[in-house]
Amino acid sequence: MQGSNPLKAAVWMLGAVASFAAMAVAGRAIQVEMDTFELMLYRSFIGFAAVVAFLVLRGKGFASVHSARPWLHVKRNLFHFTGQNLWFYAVMLIPLGQLAALEFTNPIWVALLAPLLLGERLTRTRLLAVLAGFVGIVVVAQPGSAPIGIGHVTALAAAIGFALNTIYTRQIMSYDSVICVLFWMTLSQGVMSLVLSLPGGIPAPTVATAPWLLIIGLTGISAHYALTSALNHAPASVVAPMEYFRLPVMAALGVTLYNEPLSGMVFVGAALIISGNLINLRVETRRVPA
Repeated sequence: MQGSNPLKAAVWMLGAVASFAAMAVAGRAIQVEMDTFELMLYRSFIGFAAVVAFLVLRGKGFASVHSARPWLHVKRNLFHFTGQNLWFYAVMLIPLGQLAALEFTNPIWVALLAPLLLGERLTRTRLLAVLAGFVGIVVVAQPGSAPIGIGHVTALAAAIGFALNTIYTRQIMSYDSVICVLFWMTLSQGVMSLVLSLPGGIPAPTVATAPWLLIIGLTGISAHYALTSALNHAPASVVAPMEYFRLPVMAALGVTLYNEPLSGMVFVGAALIISGNLINLRVETRRVPA
């Protein structure tokens, strides 16, 4: 990161928030006719085509996607592929506001899993952050009126998949570039989706689904690119809180497009989850040399 420009970071984060919101809306529209494996197949195909076009237009060639740690990409993409399929499945089952709030538990799971996978210490601060996050989960998923359903479990499982993806991405970025990560992500997840989609047959896009598939394919790339670009303009301690703007955006979409109930308890639970994340982020930022 060369210097810090929070305004540019904020603009990139608006792009990331818009990408995630559009992806959720398109995911609901497509799953009327396709399952998550078929959806991911088309998303990966479009994303892979976009990455290849980027490489060709920039004249970088395919030497830039040579990986120094191919097995790290295999592990990362297995967990990311699983988490993404679960996320699209949860999109159909619970309100978008709840989905966004539960997805914010990603850093909580990273704090729990990093000591096991990266050898990091589980400090008191991390335990406090985890505790706040889990209290927030209970408030979001079961605000005293309805039991935890399969949609909440699926959303939490997706967050765990994304957390494992985050851990392996940390390791990969020490060796490979962002475009390398995106290349192998779209290629490997396209192959996995193809294998899992073939037994039931792969439906061709219709006039109704084709625009939504294009949106999902492009936002899958634009979300990652926007997040990475934001981190190039400001440190994580500045960028991470900006992502929480996704909660009111997703909740507003749910109310406007799907007449979903807007519960204040979702925002209370999200505040607890976000507080845990910010506590952990503040301490982690202090530990990293300037």
